[in-house]
Amino acid sequence: MLKRTAIASLVLTLILPAATLGQTRSRSSRSRPAPKATPAAAGSTARTAGATRVADQIKNMTRFIYLLGGVTSGIAAVDEAARRNEASPELLQKNQQNKVTVKNSIQNFRAALDQLETDFRATPDLQPYYIKLAGSAAGAATAEEQAAANQFDAAGRSLLNVINRLTDVLLSMRQ
Repeated sequence: MLKRTAIASLVLTLILPAATLGQTRSRSSRSRPAPKATPAAAGSTARTAGATRVADQIKNMTRFIYLLGGVTSGIAAVDEAARRNEASPELLQKNQQNKVTVKNSIQNFRAALDQLETDFRATPDLQPYYIKLAGSAAGAATAEEQAAANQFDAAGRSLLNVINRLTDVLLSMRQ
């Protein structure tokens, strides 16, 4: 038993100094001042916010395109039934509401893209990316015109071109 106590105290004598040698500085609870924003960081913040807005538009438009496929086929089926006088008045009314909803959604996309282009043009840190973004709202305006003419499939293709343009903008902002 005495031998174990001697070994334990020898081990403690060897371990404790090693543990205290590892900690050369005392810890303080003093807080450090927050780093100040530099102009480069502000530019990076503006670029990140711009990229987030572009990404949000891509997400929203992609979700809309996904849903538009089903709605477009439904609209076409009801229009065909209406030509054969096989559609009920309730179905025709619902079909008309679907057309208005699609047209309004595309109009909202165009307005959002107009605002996005304006913001990119007016923000110095985002101006280099405006060149790639310019024309997105015009593409959405084309889709809006196609939807107004009940060419929903063509409007969807036009919106896909807008999504491609927005993706190119996002890629250039990443570099």
